[in-house]
Amino acid sequence: MRGNVTGSLVPQLINGLEVDMAAVTTPAVPEQTPESSPPALVPFNFSEPPIIEGFNPLPRVKDETFKEKLIRKTKENPFVPIGCLGTAGALIYGLRAFNQGKTRQSQLLMRGRIFAQGFTVVAIIVGVFATTVKSK
Repeated sequence: MRGNVTGSLVPQLINGLEVDMAAVTTPAVPEQTPESSPPALVPFNFSEPPIIEGFNPLPRVKDETFKEKLIRKTKENPFVPIGCLGTAGALIYGLRAFNQGKTRQSQLLMRGRIFAQGFTVVAIIVGVFATTVKSK
């Protein structure tokens, strides 16, 4: 009779372990009825764009193609593409010299590549700084 009593304080034997069935059958969280639960809070409305302090999105006049964007960005800061081309050129010629066994020339071209990369990074930083100053 001991195994048939559920919900009582009488312990039961399940898989060789003595278990208090009152603790097992009683829910840990009391059930709430739908009318007593507080309304669910939504962190933001998905139908509207989020409001970010200090950010004013500019309206897009039209979508530009890759070529148009490349030309516009090159006109804004022409030193970045020059640095990228210099980096790629030094890398290609350095690898070619290394493949031909010209170690001295390869080393000089790899150092030139590092210089060109540094030039490109500085050009990007100056371009970002100039853009922020121009927008104010």
